[in-house]
Amino acid sequence: MAYAIGVDVGGTFTDVVLRDTSGAVSVVKCLSTHYDPIAGIVSGVTRVLGERDPAQVTRVVHATTLATNAVLERKGVRVAYVTTQGFRAAVPLGRYARVEEDRYDLRFTPPPPPVAAADCFEVVERISARGEVLTPLDPDSVRRVAAEIARRGIESAAVCLLHAYANPGHERQVAAILRETVPTVVTSSEVWPEIREYERATTTIMSAYIGPLMASYLSRLRERLADLGIHAPIHVMESSGGVISAELAARRAVATIESGPAAGVLAAAGTGFADVISFDMGGTTAKACVVRGGLPEITHEFHVGGKGSFGGRRAGSGVPIKTPAIDLAEVGAGGGSIAWLDAAGALRVGPHSAGSSPGPACYGLGGSEPTVTDANLVLGYLSSASIPLSPSLADKALDRLAGPLGVSREGAAYAVHEIVSAAMASAVHVVTVQRGIDPRGFALVAFGGAGPMHAARVAERFGISTVVVPAYCGVASAAGLLAGDLSTDRVLSRLDAADPEPIFTELAAEAAADLGVSPADPGVRVLRSVDVRFKGQSHDLTVEWSPSTELLASRFFERYRQVYGITQQGEIELVSYRVRVTTTPADRPLPTDRHLPAVASLPSDADGSAPRQAYFPELGGYVETPVHTRDTMGDILPGPAVIEDAESTIVVPPSWIATLTESRAVHLTPGSGR
Repeated sequence: MAYAIGVDVGGTFTDVVLRDTSGAVSVVKCLSTHYDPIAGIVSGVTRVLGERDPAQVTRVVHATTLATNAVLERKGVRVAYVTTQGFRAAVPLGRYARVEEDRYDLRFTPPPPPVAAADCFEVVERISARGEVLTPLDPDSVRRVAAEIARRGIESAAVCLLHAYANPGHERQVAAILRETVPTVVTSSEVWPEIREYERATTTIMSAYIGPLMASYLSRLRERLADLGIHAPIHVMESSGGVISAELAARRAVATIESGPAAGVLAAAGTGFADVISFDMGGTTAKACVVRGGLPEITHEFHVGGKGSFGGRRAGSGVPIKTPAIDLAEVGAGGGSIAWLDAAGALRVGPHSAGSSPGPACYGLGGSEPTVTDANLVLGYLSSASIPLSPSLADKALDRLAGPLGVSREGAAYAVHEIVSAAMASAVHVVTVQRGIDPRGFALVAFGGAGPMHAARVAERFGISTVVVPAYCGVASAAGLLAGDLSTDRVLSRLDAADPEPIFTELAAEAAADLGVSPADPGVRVLRSVDVRFKGQSHDLTVEWSPSTELLASRFFERYRQVYGITQQGEIELVSYRVRVTTTPADRPLPTDRHLPAVASLPSDADGSAPRQAYFPELGGYVETPVHTRDTMGDILPGPAVIEDAESTIVVPPSWIATLTESRAVHLTPGSGR
C-alpha cells in the first residue's frame, strides 16, 4: 500500500490528510506552531500515519503561508535592486491607492517600499521594447554595483532591467557577474518576463525577498520528514492551483504566496457542481472565490500586503505580483477573530485573531478575549473540536462584551455571530455582485473549521438556495492539495511577434522541464493562451489561443463584454503568450472511487441523538436542537439541527433542510424546517 499526504498550515490549525492508493482517507487537525511551523507538521504527520510504514509514503504535498507571512510581517531577507541607469527611483517612488479610512487622512504616510532607496542600484545599459540594444552593457558598472552590494553584506539581489522580457541578454550577463559575490541573484527574465516595468520589478524583488527563506524552510522540512522515515518527494501548491516540486518552489518562491487558499478552491471545484462559490472560513481568515464551468477564476496580477476594501484587497495598496493566482477575496474573519468594542462603544469583530496561541478563551490555553469560536460555543452551535472546549471560559469571555453593551450573554454572542457572517458575506460580494455576477445561480461550498457554521446565514444574504458541505470539510484545503495536478506556468511578452508558434514551443519546453516531463509525453497537457488588447489601449485580457485571427478576436470581444459589460469591436494586438503544462500524479485514485473518510482526529462528543440547547432568535431564543453526525442524520434532516464532524460543525438553521448524498456531502436547502 502506498500513501500520499497533504499538509495545510493555517493561522490556527495545521491540517493533515493521508490518502492511500484505494482512495481511502484519514485526517488530523492539530494546533499550528508559529514558533516553528514544521513542529506542527511533524506532529500531524506522525498522528495521521499511526502504525503505517512511513517508507510507503510516495508524495507529500504542502500548502504554506511562509511566503505570505514573510511579506506581511516584512521578515524577508534584505534585497538589493539592480536596474537600468536612470530608473532606480521607480521602486522607491512606487504607487499607492488609499482605501476608505485613508482617504481624508491629512497625516497619511504610505508604507515603505519593498526595497530601501539606498539599496537600489543602476547599471549602464538600455534595451528597447522591441529587443534592440540601444546602449551596450558596461561590465565595469556591474562590477562596481556588485562590490557595493557585497560591502553592505546584502546576500540577495533582484535584477530587473528595462524591457528585459524582449531581450534577456543583458540581465543574464549582469546576473553572472553578481553571482561571483552575491549568494542569491534573481532576474526578471527567469521569474516572470512580462510587460509592465513596475509590476515586473516588484515580482522579481519579492522572489529575491522570500526565496532564501523558502529554500531554507523546505530543506529543513525535508530533513524532519526524513527523521520520521519519509523520503518521498515534497511538492508545494502554487498560487494558481498547480503543484510544483520543492526545488522549483524555492527558485520561484513568489509563485507560492497564495498557496494555502488555492488548495481549498480546488476542493470546492471538485464537488460536482459546475458553478460554485468557494467559501473557506478557518481560524484567522475567510476567503471566497468563484468557480465557473468547474474552473476557478484566475488573475494574472494580485496585491499582497495591501489593505482591505469592503472585503477585497484594494489594488495599489500593496505590492503587485505578476504571477497567475486563483482570484480570491479575503477578510480577517475566522473562528479565532477577536470581538471588541471601539471608542464609540460599537461592537467589532476582527481583523485581529487569537490564532493558535493563546487561541480562543474556550481552548483553555490562556486566551481571555472573546472570539467567534467562543460565541458559537455559547450559542450551542459548537460543542467539540480537535481539542477540548470549555463552555465556562467561553461564558466568561462573552460576559466581557455583554456588560458594556447592556445585553444578555447570548445576545452578545449572537451579535458576534451576525457581524462575522456579514464580514464574510462582503468577501462573497466582492467576487460576485461587485463583478456583475448574480450569486443566486451558484452553489455555496463551505469548508474550513468554521465555515459550515456560518454558511447558511451567508447564503441567506444573497438568496443562494444550495449550500454544499463536503466530507472532511474541516480539512478541505489539505484534501484539495491531493486533488491538484502537477503543473507550472510560463509567460513571455512579445509585441508584434511574426510567428507565435516558436514562442509557445519554447515556453512549453521550459515548463515541462521544470516538471521533469516532455510536452510529448502521454498524459502531459499543454494549455495555450494569449493576452489581447484593442490596438492603442493599455490593458489586456487573457483568452484561449487560436491560430485563427477571427476566432481569437471573437473570444476577446466576448471576454471584453463579460469583464466590462459593453460590446465593442475593433483592431486587436497580441501582447503576451502563456502556456500551462499539466500532468496528473500517478498516485491519484480514479475520480469514480468513493470512500468514506476514516477520521484519525479526536472524535466528536455528539452521540447522534442527545439534543442540546442552541440559540435561534427567529424561534425566540434557545430551543432544544437535535445533534447528529453524518452517520446518524439520515437522508433528510430538517432544521434547526447541528451536524458534528470531528473537525468541523454544520449548523442547519430553522427553515433549512439538510440532505446527505452518496459522496457523504451534506446539502443545505431552504425548506420547511421548524
